[in-house]
Amino acid sequence: MGLNPSRDVFITCAVTGSGDTTHRSDRVPVTPRQIADAAIEAANAGASIAHIHVRDPATGKGARDVRLYGEVVELVKRSGVDVVLNLTAGMGGDLTLGSVEQPLPPAANGTDLAGATERLAHVSMLLPEICTLDCGTMNFGEQDYVMTNTPPMLKEMARQIQAAGVRPEVEIFDTGHLLLAKWLAGQGLLDDPVMVQLCMGIPWGAPDDLATLLALTANLPAGWVFSAFSIGRNQLPYAAVALAAGGNIRVGLEDNLWLDKGVLASNGALVERAVKIAEGMGSRIMGPDEVRSRLKLVKRW
Repeated sequence: MGLNPSRDVFITCAVTGSGDTTHRSDRVPVTPRQIADAAIEAANAGASIAHIHVRDPATGKGARDVRLYGEVVELVKRSGVDVVLNLTAGMGGDLTLGSVEQPLPPAANGTDLAGATERLAHVSMLLPEICTLDCGTMNFGEQDYVMTNTPPMLKEMARQIQAAGVRPEVEIFDTGHLLLAKWLAGQGLLDDPVMVQLCMGIPWGAPDDLATLLALTANLPAGWVFSAFSIGRNQLPYAAVALAAGGNIRVGLEDNLWLDKGVLASNGALVERAVKIAEGMGSRIMGPDEVRSRLKLVKRW
């Protein structure tokens, strides 16, 4: 099988995430102003899509407060900088079991389980062009935390996202998640072109080796649009890997804090490096309006 590298490519910047990273880098944005500025910085550096989480400004921990999302969106809108906003809908599926001998009741610290409508409250109110749909359940890390997304939950969230006219970015953390995505598409709950994010190298999901990536891309239906990323030190090398596999790029401080060994990154610097990698491979970076056309997005702002 010959190479089929992407010639026209878009870059997504995941600017903050919800992980416990703020103590490891002072570059991780926390407040709505900082998160909006990070999205604007990423757009000015070449990202067409900014993937947005919000954090509690007082604690730095991940949050799903609709007002915080509203502040970020309004600040980006007022800036005049054009960027496609992709709001996470992954919050509200967090389950931390009590202990190995007494798993129930779940631990209050680390458990945040909400219904589909509540998990999508910010999406329904703000109507972004894209929101995420985490297509599966999996263990995270070495503790008792489980990312929880059951098939009925995914069906209902996909139905509500579709009804709102928002494009879901289907996040695939393991090979079985792709089967779930195909199942949702088969029921008419994912409109074409289906947009997929292959999330590689996250314990205990799909490893970021080439064989696993190619197993996933070989099983993507024709016409589906995908990006791929890895976390930590492999984030920037994976920009080249994703392109070589025919996909698009994701970088950002949600997944990696470092630009070079011993050099903390900013979102803008990571995007600039991704642009250099892509252009060095002969690819052209797509602008926001080109991405809207390719993904059939509904621009409301």
